[in-house]
Amino acid sequence: MIINVSEAKTNLSKLINLAFQGEEIIIAKNNLPLVELVKHEPTSKVVLGLLSSKDVDSYDDDILAEDDELNELFYNGEANLI
Repeated sequence: MIINVSEAKTNLSKLINLAFQGEEIIIAKNNLPLVELVKHEPTSKVVLGLLSSKDVDSYDDDILAEDDELNELFYNGEANLI
Protein backbone atom coordinates (compact mmCIF):
# COMPACT_ATOMS: atom_id res chain seq x y z
CA MET A 1 0.00 0.00 0.00
CA ILE A 2 1.44 3.37 -1.02
CA ILE A 3 0.13 6.33 0.95
CA ASN A 4 0.99 10.05 0.81
CA VAL A 5 2.52 11.87 3.79
CA SER A 6 -0.54 13.98 4.56
CA GLU A 7 -2.79 10.93 4.65
CA ALA A 8 -0.21 9.03 6.71
CA LYS A 9 -0.26 11.82 9.33
CA THR A 10 -4.00 11.48 9.85
CA ASN A 11 -4.02 7.66 9.85
CA LEU A 12 -0.75 6.88 11.65
CA SER A 13 -2.28 4.60 14.31
CA LYS A 14 -4.13 2.59 11.66
CA LEU A 15 -0.97 2.32 9.53
CA ILE A 16 1.07 1.15 12.52
CA ASN A 17 -1.45 -1.61 13.20
CA LEU A 18 -1.40 -2.68 9.56
CA ALA A 19 2.41 -2.77 9.48
CA PHE A 20 2.46 -4.78 12.71
CA GLN A 21 0.15 -7.33 11.08
CA GLY A 22 2.54 -7.67 8.13
CA GLU A 23 1.04 -5.26 5.62
CA GLU A 24 3.56 -3.46 3.39
CA ILE A 25 3.17 0.30 3.96
CA ILE A 26 5.14 2.76 1.82
CA ILE A 27 4.92 6.48 2.56
CA ALA A 28 5.36 8.73 -0.46
CA LYS A 29 5.65 12.46 -1.13
CA ASN A 30 4.35 13.74 -4.47
CA ASN A 31 3.90 10.07 -5.45
CA LEU A 32 7.63 9.42 -4.92
CA PRO A 33 8.17 6.54 -2.44
CA LEU A 34 10.28 7.74 0.49
CA VAL A 35 10.07 5.31 3.39
CA GLU A 36 8.65 1.93 4.28
CA LEU A 37 6.82 1.35 7.55
CA VAL A 38 7.82 -2.05 8.93
CA LYS A 39 7.44 -4.01 12.16
CA HIS A 40 10.43 -3.70 14.50
CA GLU A 41 12.46 -6.89 14.87
CA PRO A 42 14.92 -7.01 17.82
CA THR A 43 18.51 -7.55 16.70
CA SER A 44 19.70 -9.33 19.83
CA LYS A 45 18.38 -11.28 22.76
CA VAL A 46 17.76 -9.09 25.80
CA VAL A 47 19.18 -10.47 29.06
CA LEU A 48 17.88 -8.89 32.25
CA GLY A 49 19.32 -9.11 35.73
CA LEU A 50 22.60 -9.02 37.56
CA LEU A 51 24.22 -11.70 35.43
CA SER A 52 23.45 -10.04 32.08
CA SER A 53 27.10 -9.16 31.41
CA LYS A 54 28.60 -12.27 33.02
CA ASP A 55 29.18 -15.75 31.70
CA VAL A 56 26.62 -17.74 33.67
CA ASP A 57 28.33 -21.06 32.93
CA SER A 58 31.40 -19.97 34.91
CA TYR A 59 29.53 -20.12 38.25
CA ASP A 60 29.44 -23.20 40.46
CA ASP A 61 26.36 -25.38 40.36
CA ASP A 62 26.14 -25.54 44.16
CA ILE A 63 25.28 -22.01 45.23
CA LEU A 64 25.18 -23.01 48.90
CA ALA A 65 28.71 -24.43 48.94
CA GLU A 66 31.01 -22.85 51.52
CA ASP A 67 34.11 -20.96 50.50
CA ASP A 68 37.14 -21.57 52.74
CA GLU A 69 38.57 -18.12 52.06
CA LEU A 70 35.33 -16.41 53.11
CA ASN A 71 35.04 -18.60 56.20
CA GLU A 72 38.57 -17.56 57.18
CA LEU A 73 37.63 -13.88 56.85
CA PHE A 74 34.39 -14.16 58.83
CA TYR A 75 35.34 -16.69 61.50
CA ASN A 76 39.08 -15.91 61.90
CA GLY A 77 40.11 -19.51 61.34
CA GLU A 78 37.75 -20.93 63.97
CA ALA A 79 35.35 -23.74 63.17
CA ASN A 80 32.03 -22.87 61.64
CA LEU A 81 29.57 -22.63 64.55
CA ILE A 82 26.41 -22.76 62.47
